[in-house]
Amino acid sequence: MNGTVRANIKKGIRVKIVLKKDQRTGALTEGVVKDILTSAPNHHRGIKVRLEDGQIGRVQEILG
Repeated sequence: MNGTVRANIKKGIRVKIVLKKDQRTGALTEGVVKDILTSAPNHHRGIKVRLEDGQIGRVQEILG
């Protein structure tokens, strides 16, 4: 699924995000969505979320 569309992302789903510090390398971090931080319906670099462990980043991949 596409991580650039807010409607595809729900609290509690498993995703892979890119953290701000990893944007250059593209390293992905896996976790479960706690909060959706982007209010726009879509964002070209990925919807910004907070994971249950507190990390914040943009969704690159939705695992379900």
